Amino acid sequence: MANTRELKTRIRSVKNTKQITRAMQMVAASKMRKAQDADKESAPYATTARDILNYLAGQSETTIHPLFATREVKKRLIVVIAADKGLAGAYNSNILKEYVRVLKENDSKKIADQTIAIGRRAGQFVGRLKGAELAGVYDDLSDRPAGNELKAIVDTIIQKFTSGEVDQVDIVFTKFVNSIIQTPQRLQLLPIGADAASDDVKTQFSAAKFEPSPEVVLEAVAHRLLSAEIYQSILDSKASEWSMRMIAMKNATDNASDVIDDLTLEMNKARQGAITQELAEISGGVEAMNN
Repeated sequence: MANTRELKTRIRSVKNTKQITRAMQMVAASKMRKAQDADKESAPYATTARDILNYLAGQSETTIHPLFATREVKKRLIVVIAADKGLAGAYNSNILKEYVRVLKENDSKKIADQTIAIGRRAGQFVGRLKGAELAGVYDDLSDRPAGNELKAIVDTIIQKFTSGEVDQVDIVFTKFVNSIIQTPQRLQLLPIGADAASDDVKTQFSAAKFEPSPEVVLEAVAHRLLSAEIYQSILDSKASEWSMRMIAMKNATDNASDVIDDLTLEMNKARQGAITQELAEISGGVEAMNN
């Protein structure tokens, strides 16, 4: 059994760790609330944007636009979103497992692939994969990327697809459901029109006309709504990341409390044992003197 001095040192060390994890939990909780609010605010717009794009893909006028062009898939661009840092539970490992699953699917279908990594952990992982072609890494993004941050990613994706360098673009991200549930998900970005449009959108746009021309409208609408889809995927990932980080830090704090309680109990037992031994020695000495 360890002596009381060693146990006191261990308890002090665990208490210091608990203070750190508690502080990180509070920071993560604050960022989680902001990320969740941002995700919920933009989710209806992103859902409608995807619906509109799917509707437009079914119209004959869209055949003139390169973002709607469907061709045989010989090379696929995968956009994978992970975190810049660790200490977020299984967040990074879950999304990277889904990414590897997509790579294996490509291999089975003899489809080549490129990867754009969003987040430092994603870039590091892809960089270590044998044979993986890394087309770009974007890290240190804000929780609400805008302006040049988002434009650089969107422009790269569009350029690679419209130039014919890749035939399909998929994004792999973590879908935020609630604070407890976050699900790795894969979504096709390009060509536009992977899913069927909802009945509501079909009804609302049935009488719509392109003004001043289909080319002008599609150029503006397709880029804007595609950006909304990518932006929403990043917001979902950020909300999921901070939720899992908050839970991970809370679990670490709770575990530290349990360890402190166990060590305190062990220290009390050691102290009691030492006292009992001292009393026994004193009693033995008194008995020896009397004899």
